[in-house]
Amino acid sequence: MSGEALFPTYARYPLALVKGEGSWLWDDTGKKYLDFMSGLAVTNLGHAPQAIKEALIAQLDQVWHVSNLFRIPGQEEAAELLVQHTCADAVFFCNSGAEANEGAIKLARRYFQKVKGEHRYEIITFNQSFHGRTLATLTATGQDKVKEGFLPLPEGFVTVPMHDLAAVENAIGDHTAAVMLELVQAEGGVLPVKPEFVHDLSKLCRDKGILLILDEVQTGMGRTGKLFAHEHYGIQPDIFTAAKGLGSGFPVGAILAKEHLREAFTPGSHATTFGGTPLASAVVKATVQEIAGKRLSDRAAGAASYLTGQLREKLAGNPWVKQIRGLGLLIGIECGGPVSDVIATMRERGLLVVPAGPNVVRLLPNLLVSNEEIDQAVGIISAVLKEKTVTLSK
Repeated sequence: MSGEALFPTYARYPLALVKGEGSWLWDDTGKKYLDFMSGLAVTNLGHAPQAIKEALIAQLDQVWHVSNLFRIPGQEEAAELLVQHTCADAVFFCNSGAEANEGAIKLARRYFQKVKGEHRYEIITFNQSFHGRTLATLTATGQDKVKEGFLPLPEGFVTVPMHDLAAVENAIGDHTAAVMLELVQAEGGVLPVKPEFVHDLSKLCRDKGILLILDEVQTGMGRTGKLFAHEHYGIQPDIFTAAKGLGSGFPVGAILAKEHLREAFTPGSHATTFGGTPLASAVVKATVQEIAGKRLSDRAAGAASYLTGQLREKLAGNPWVKQIRGLGLLIGIECGGPVSDVIATMRERGLLVVPAGPNVVRLLPNLLVSNEEIDQAVGIISAVLKEKTVTLSK
C-alpha cells in the first residue's frame, strides 16, 4: 500500500512503525529505534505501558460508548482524580488538544457573556504560540504558516510579542475576555516563558478582571517535571487544557477550570459525542494514577537533569550548537541552521527526534527513560552534530 487514498497533509518520514515497548519502536523491516519523540509528547509512560493496557482491556469487556446523555461513572472518577491532583475544580473531557483549547475559548467567552453579563470575547495570545488546527485555535496561534489558505479567520483574537507586558496591557480593552499562554512554546522553538513575566501577567489578569488560560497540552502530565507546568511558576490559572500525555496514546483532551467558571457551562451550552467515553475514561484514570500516584513527575525531573547535563557536556564547544533550553523532558537544541538533515541522520542511526521550527531539535523522551537510554541518545546526537560541524567547515 502507498497511502495514496490519504490526503497528503503530512510530509511523512519514510518509516512504518509497527511495534512499541517502553522507549523503543520497531519498523516493518524489524529495525529498532530509540524513541525521543514520544508521539509528540503523547506516550509519556512509554509505549504499551502495562497498567494502561490492563485498564483498557478490562473496559473493553464492559461497555465502550453510551453518550454523555447518561452518567459515566468512570468519567466522574477520572475528573475527580484530576481535581484531586491539580488546582482545578471542574473538568470537561473532549477528544484532542485543539478541541480542549477551542472549548477553553468558548468557556471564557460564555463566562463573561452569560454569567457576568459583559460583551467580552477577545483572546490575547503570543507570537510563536501554537494552539491547534481548528479555525479558532489556528487564529489564536501566533504563527502565520498555519493560517495560509484559511481566510477569512474568525474575529476576536489579538497577538502580541512574548515577554512584553506593556503590549499585553495595551491590547486589553472593553471586549477582552482572556489571555492564553503556553508556558513553553514547544512548536515555536521550545521557548520557556520567563517566571517574572508569568507572575506579572497573572497579576495583570487579576487586576483587569480577565481570565488566564494556560495551554498545557504539551507541557502537562509530568512532561516538565511537575504534573502541570504552571506548578513550577507558583500560579493558579482560571482555565488550563490537557491532552497528549493525558491518554497515553488514546485520543482524549480535557478543559480544567476553577469553580467560578462552572456556571458558564450549563446543560446544552457545550457538548461532545466522544469526549469522556468509558474507554477514554478508563485510560485517563489509569494514566493519572500512574503519573500522579507514583510521582513520576519527580522521576522525570531527575531524568531531565541528567539528560541536559549530558547534552551540555557532550555538545560543549560545538560552534553549531547555539543553545540547549527547555523545561523538564521538553528540551530544545538550537542550532546554527536548518536541522532537517541532522534529524534524518539521527533517524537513520536509530534515534527518533523531531524539529521545533527550522533550527531546533526537540527531545521528548518518556518519563521513565533510563540513564542508559539517555547515554545512547546523547551519543548519537553529539556524533551527528559534530559531523555537521565538520561538514560546514569544509
